[in-house]
Amino acid sequence: MVEIIEKGQYHTGDFSEELTSAEEGNRHIGTKLLFRNDEVGVWEVRLQPGERGGFHLHDRHYFWTVVKGGIGKQRTADGVYHIRRYEEGDTSFLPHTPSDSVIHDFENAGDSEIRFITVELYD
Repeated sequence: MVEIIEKGQYHTGDFSEELTSAEEGNRHIGTKLLFRNDEVGVWEVRLQPGERGGFHLHDRHYFWTVVKGGIGKQRTADGVYHIRRYEEGDTSFLPHTPSDSVIHDFENAGDSEIRFITVELYD
């Protein structure tokens, strides 16, 4: 089960270009696109300690599963961040739509590689 270690605020101005790109439709949701067809996109998220995936948009249903656990820091567009502990096998489904979208980044805040598989579901 994912554990929240810390929650706080950050200054969105530090990421203004990335946030604008995400608002304009940046859907690069992983570090490597493994597969895509008309129904799904399968992404790998693989980050070394200190490495960060930039802000991106989720406006479709998706789920992720942790392949290699660790500590992750996620910032959302509203200026809030969460630091969480992820364990192998943790999985979450997020039912986002164009009218209920989310913009966030993801940073490896731990001391070893972290790895997820994320599957985006297309209509």
